[in-house]
Amino acid sequence: MFLKNDNQRAISRKLRILNYAAEIGSVVKTCRHFDIGRASFYRWRTAYLEPGETSLIDKPSIPKWYANSV
Repeated sequence: MFLKNDNQRAISRKLRILNYAAEIGSVVKTCRHFDIGRASFYRWRTAYLEPGETSLIDKPSIPKWYANSV
């Protein structure tokens, strides 16, 4: 389980990146500056625009339990 401080740190980092992109008006320059992929940036932006900040929490990329495990 993620710690509350880790979640806040992830949210604040992503918000800083999104705000920086809004200030300079260039996604490419923002991604180069923060060394992140554009796909990640767009995923964060989409998540932020729809439900808000809580969607920016880092989540595991795979499910904890596999449906067909032996």
